[in-house]
Amino acid sequence: MTSGCPAFGKGFVVHSSSDKKRRVTFNDDSTQNRNGRSAADAFPAKHLRRPEVRDLPEAPAKYRKLIGPGIIAAGVGLASGEFILFPYIASQVGLVFVWAALVGLVTQYFINLEIERYTLATGETALTGFSRYWRHWGLVFALLTYFANLWPGWATSSATLASYVFGGTPRYIAIGMLVAIGLILTLAPVVYVALERAQMVKVAAVLLLFVVGAIVAVGADAWADAPQIITRPGIPIELGIATLLGALAFAGAGGGQNLVQSNWIRDKGFGMGAYVPRLVSPITGQPEAAPSTGYVFEPTEANLSRWRGWWKFANLEQIFTFVLITFLTIVFTSMLAYSTVFGREGLENSIEFIRTEGDVLGERVGSWFQYFFWIIGSFSLFAAALGIVDYTSRLAADVLKTSYLREANESKIYAGLVWGLIGVGILVLLFGFDQPIVLLVIAAVVGGFMMFIYSGLLILINRKTLPRPIRIRGFRLVMLVWAILLFGTLSVLTFQAQIARLLGGG
Repeated sequence: MTSGCPAFGKGFVVHSSSDKKRRVTFNDDSTQNRNGRSAADAFPAKHLRRPEVRDLPEAPAKYRKLIGPGIIAAGVGLASGEFILFPYIASQVGLVFVWAALVGLVTQYFINLEIERYTLATGETALTGFSRYWRHWGLVFALLTYFANLWPGWATSSATLASYVFGGTPRYIAIGMLVAIGLILTLAPVVYVALERAQMVKVAAVLLLFVVGAIVAVGADAWADAPQIITRPGIPIELGIATLLGALAFAGAGGGQNLVQSNWIRDKGFGMGAYVPRLVSPITGQPEAAPSTGYVFEPTEANLSRWRGWWKFANLEQIFTFVLITFLTIVFTSMLAYSTVFGREGLENSIEFIRTEGDVLGERVGSWFQYFFWIIGSFSLFAAALGIVDYTSRLAADVLKTSYLREANESKIYAGLVWGLIGVGILVLLFGFDQPIVLLVIAAVVGGFMMFIYSGLLILINRKTLPRPIRIRGFRLVMLVWAILLFGTLSVLTFQAQIARLLGGG
């Protein structure tokens, strides 16, 4: 890797590990605002050094090559909620609750964009921004993400579906999948590129399922009832308020996955992230000396013009990838369940639901579609597991590098965390441990609690730290306040339900 580090001048070039150049042209001569203070002065420096002042890279004129982080978010987020929870709700009460998915996705859209706002402006992750105010914020969120994802349920679900098609023991299939995930994430020269390609294949496979299923599996009666999504919205309270709020709040992503948008757009080269080298394999990638903190631009006319271009692109990329893909998936899987198993007794809100749905599809359409449905579902959950291992390890590696191990190699930290998480999963599967009830409670509660806390912290860093012209304000501020109320309520209700379960009262 070669890099130049002038704060000003033309022709700054970073060679990434894939040997592609990111060229940034500087046009502004001033590093201070009219009050004689630098934009970097607003950043707390008690725990981390202030960012370096540089100009914002030119906004993209063409979007196609930069599309990707939103697709990854959609791909990783299309997991049990989209394939089990919303279809299960549709099988019980019809299509009256699909509207909630859109509410949840729109809420997360605004959260994701505030996470991206900070990274576009600084090249730092949102966790680094939080850690500027209290050194251990990043560690807290990294640990909570680990607790939520420590048990390998995300791999065993995929393995169970694979066993429906190919036979075999889900436990050993899951172990093979875990090893494959570890190899993919630690041998790919640039980790982000491998993850992006996997999620794009997954999204393409799910879209293929849509097309085929819409033609051969979703009946005319179900299509006729589709307008109920809009004309007859309802709140089926009989399914339990915690289940309904969970479906609304976590449609698409949730918890630590939203936070990793910072890392993904930085690796893609969005905004000031163009100055930060990407996470690479410690084995096959070229080592890159990543800084522990980021950069900031002065709010000059030229920089603000570039900012408007980047901000427009970030908004469009999120809504036409993450929001649109996820919502269409939820609508389709809900329609498929409504068309096949609506009113059927004995259905479970678990992986067994997909088995039952597949059996019914086999009876109505043919065994070929039954197996096609299970294969796409298995691959989809495997790709989700790949993303979960990535973002869990990526968040922790960034926090350790930035706040505690500043001289360490982040790629090596990341690889160690990946194999540590996989190692725990393999041990759990080999010895057949049941998930401890306390860990179950933590996993159930932690996602909403994290989002409740970091929605507030996003307001802090995006109103107090960033240059005044690009701070959060108006309707976007209102939406983050709404997110605090939504996830705060969800956290309280879920905590009450899980404590009752822990004490044997529910």
